[in-house]
Amino acid sequence: MISPFTLPPHPLAQEAAAAVIARVHAYMEVHPESELHRQGKMFGVLVYKGGYLAAFSAKLDGSYHHEGFVPPVYETDTPPVGTSREESRRLQQLLFANYRFLNRSGDAKNLLELFADVPPILPPEEYFSNLKSQISNLKSQISLPPSGAGECCAPKLLQYAFAHGLEPVAMAEFWVGAPSHTEIRQEGVFYAPCSGKCVPILRHMLSGLEMEPSPETQRALDLCRQIEILYEDDYLMVVNKPAGLLSVPGKGDEPSLAVYLAAEHHPGYLQPAHRLDQDTSGLLVLAKDPGSYKTLQSYFQRRDILKRYEALVRPNDPTNFKSQISNLKFQISNIKSQISLPLLPNPYDRPRQMVDREHGKPAITRFAIREQREDGIFLVDFYPLTGRTHQLRVHAAHPDGLNAPILGDRLYGSATLSTPYTRLCLHAAEITFLHPHTQKEMHFCIPSGF
Repeated sequence: MISPFTLPPHPLAQEAAAAVIARVHAYMEVHPESELHRQGKMFGVLVYKGGYLAAFSAKLDGSYHHEGFVPPVYETDTPPVGTSREESRRLQQLLFANYRFLNRSGDAKNLLELFADVPPILPPEEYFSNLKSQISNLKSQISLPPSGAGECCAPKLLQYAFAHGLEPVAMAEFWVGAPSHTEIRQEGVFYAPCSGKCVPILRHMLSGLEMEPSPETQRALDLCRQIEILYEDDYLMVVNKPAGLLSVPGKGDEPSLAVYLAAEHHPGYLQPAHRLDQDTSGLLVLAKDPGSYKTLQSYFQRRDILKRYEALVRPNDPTNFKSQISNLKFQISNIKSQISLPLLPNPYDRPRQMVDREHGKPAITRFAIREQREDGIFLVDFYPLTGRTHQLRVHAAHPDGLNAPILGDRLYGSATLSTPYTRLCLHAAEITFLHPHTQKEMHFCIPSGF
């Protein structure tokens, strides 16, 4: 079986997804009152030997049951209004005990068992409604799985397949309907199952299935050999990082730039002074001693380092793109405008970020549209004033930002059914900073070639 976390999905899953999207669009045409016109929904497909299954997350227009879609794992209703907190928790425990998930061997585990060793997730609305001094106590009281666990597409599809003796081949999840204005969800875009609600369940459900080996580790080693060292002295190193390579070690055993360079070029201390996303290419500064690292870190914290990124974006609404740009609230000059959308980690789907105007941390990006291509693609320069995780990617994709996802973005936007781009078209092209010891201005520029 192909892992459900593989993006883009297998062509067979993409073909099945296209058929489901067409079917949902037909449903929306005859149901103008459908919730999908106001807020879209995640749908999914599972290809098995002989056909495919389809599913939607939670309920669709108030019902768990629609013709042509698999039923829920366990049908439940929301506790009645007025239920006390303690009674609500008791009912939730009872419901979670009845959510039982199969794997290929027929072994079943309920949600309480599957989330027993998973650190509890505290939703933003609960976190920020309590004083920080109370958070540790609150966390210790919360031992239930997150709300909605088990109602996503992937668990529903696998449950039906195992219950009916079907052999899974490939899976895909995708958004249909109006875009989301908190998370970045766009029509026809593929997304991996969420980390908070789905991973603990899928870890059990996928056990015993033979997965195709991932080529990521060998690919990462090949990318390590492509690292270009642009500058090096006794205190720092500046490199050009290939797209697809981790800056620092992740949770798995996949090779990273920092570890490779330390082993091959500088045994001992070597620490990136900032981060680039795995899928982002370009200029990365590394410190070769703790003192240099501390100084460079202070530059980034004080925003004393100037950075410019190059990106290719494609507007979701090309006809209104230019007018939308002119309507952004803050105008810097004739060529630069500013996006200010506060960001917050999505507690249910890390490392994805979401826009939260009440609780999010300030995130500010200046940008300049440099070139318009004939195929509806724009070359844009981004100048981040803050350094939030995935800031440029969210500010590009969000409807209140550019509303133009960066091409090849698997998390926020353009890994669609038809995109020809296989990498994230985001490149750290230019950086200017003071040397941590000599105070000489250091400037590096290496164009993306997009």
